[in-house]
Amino acid sequence: MTTLLQDVEIVVKEAGAHLLRRYSAGSRQDSFEDIVSSVRANDSAVLAILRPGLTAARPDAGWVDDEHASGPMPAGEWWVVDPVGGNVNTIHGLRDWNIGVTLVRDQQPVLAVLYSPLGDELYTAEAGAGAYLNGVRLTTSAKTGLDAALVGTGQAKPGLDPRNAALLGASVTAMLQAALYVRVSVPVTHQLSQVAAGRMDLHWQFDNVRSHLAGLLLIKEAGGVVTDLDGRPWDLTSEHYLAATPGLHAAALKVLAGS
Repeated sequence: MTTLLQDVEIVVKEAGAHLLRRYSAGSRQDSFEDIVSSVRANDSAVLAILRPGLTAARPDAGWVDDEHASGPMPAGEWWVVDPVGGNVNTIHGLRDWNIGVTLVRDQQPVLAVLYSPLGDELYTAEAGAGAYLNGVRLTTSAKTGLDAALVGTGQAKPGLDPRNAALLGASVTAMLQAALYVRVSVPVTHQLSQVAAGRMDLHWQFDNVRSHLAGLLLIKEAGGVVTDLDGRPWDLTSEHYLAATPGLHAAALKVLAGS
């Protein structure tokens, strides 16, 4: 698997370099149609590098085309790819965006690569082998009080379900009264990587989207706790999730349960 990880790193960094050449801090969009067209163009440019590269690295693995999909997956190995996490940021000249790749085997994420080209930050994880940032092993924060916690959530996908939008708003209100700082932003995988690195302390979602798998594996391998919002073990079929440093997980569940 280590050789495979190295192969995936090379492909993802190549795709990141290509996207960085397309990126401009001066980019602006004037209409919804412009946004959609620019998002699709970025996705296509990145996938043109990722798909052949990942297929060559693992020829028998399947391919998930919809990064916003959720729910169980067929048996075997599958590539789950988010070609441009935070694509809406990229096309507006903002800095929070990345490329995410996860290999799922029999419903479990086993390998993840998340690359942020602007900061040249390469996050990697293998199931049972730890999580790393540019080769340095990661651990989640040691915080035990929400009053010192940097926490976050965000819009997991376009066209947010009205029920989940209401839940999201209520949960943010609850966390604003409990945590030191609440961040509501995309890409979700950026926040998840920050939790894995100990820069942030927890992240919750009411949508369990497959494109988040890379970030969730990073947190688990960095020593964090990932469950659904009822405290049950997380998996692909969970409706929602909380990913947190161990010292804050229980307290965060209590706050979110009351929101």
